[in-house]
Amino acid sequence: MSAAVLAEGLTKDFGTVHALRGIDFEVSEGSIVGLLGPNGAGKTTAIRILTTLLAPTRGRATVAGLDVLRDAQAVRALIGLTGQYAAVDQDLTGRENLLLCGRLVHLGKTEAAATADELLERFGLTDAADRTLKTYSGGMRRRLDLAASLVGTPVVLFLDEPTTGLDPRSRLALWDVIEGLKASGTTIVLTTQYLEEADRLTERISVIDDGQIIAEGTSDELKTRVGGDVLDVRIVDRSLTGSAAELLARLFAVGTGDLHVDQGMGSITLPVSDGAQSLAEAVRVLDAEGIVLADLALRRPSLDDVFLALTGHGAENGEERPPVRRGRRKRATTPV
Repeated sequence: MSAAVLAEGLTKDFGTVHALRGIDFEVSEGSIVGLLGPNGAGKTTAIRILTTLLAPTRGRATVAGLDVLRDAQAVRALIGLTGQYAAVDQDLTGRENLLLCGRLVHLGKTEAAATADELLERFGLTDAADRTLKTYSGGMRRRLDLAASLVGTPVVLFLDEPTTGLDPRSRLALWDVIEGLKASGTTIVLTTQYLEEADRLTERISVIDDGQIIAEGTSDELKTRVGGDVLDVRIVDRSLTGSAAELLARLFAVGTGDLHVDQGMGSITLPVSDGAQSLAEAVRVLDAEGIVLADLALRRPSLDDVFLALTGHGAENGEERPPVRRGRRKRATTPV
């Protein structure tokens, strides 16, 4: 299967800030691939380069076999883009927005109208078609924004954090829409900082942090990097969190890089390999030191555990942060 999207050594510098540090990834036709990482990791910069909105400092990229620099105009005719914020006109109705998009991609009046009607129905917006966007909820605007990106029937669809700012119900509704696009065979590149979103929607994931891809694979492949199970511990006296963490680290021979401690919550998370037996051992060791447990649980690892293990921090929300200036890391590729 040929590559619908190919990036090789993409680098982008903004003065002394290195937003991208030479990323490589490939997206097969008809697949959905996720770029997972926190704000400021370089996800949006990569998408802007792939959609011809930004030139790389070094490296090359192709979409549908076309170079994003040399063949920029041809690339734009083949792609759709939904950014982090809805790019629709709030003074127009839903139908008028889609008709405008149709005319901008050179559809005739009849074809533009038919396309608008089809997309309004497909995205559950028919009843609101003739209302101005000022009356739309955030979730409705995001659905219309996604519909607008499909007016030109793109070969590749780029979704840059499409559910940012949505409430849980609207996010789930948009996930259903994206899954429908995936089922129809649309090639999708999805950036997200929501771990459950990448887990549910994508076939393969590239984990990006500080402008570098540090691991890639399927969700299950990445989770195996953490180990067998994850032990979640919460203690009553939070002032003893550090002592409890040291005891558990020694008990299970866990390095500090694999141990997540939240003093404020009195919680400790660490990988274990011996399943249910670890519960009894944790209780025994902590009880011997007079440390009272508030909660104890064993679970399968999540993508959040993967991110913590790889980077030492979670895929946190928050304001865009500048990349950290530090040496390059070796990428850990999970074999298929």
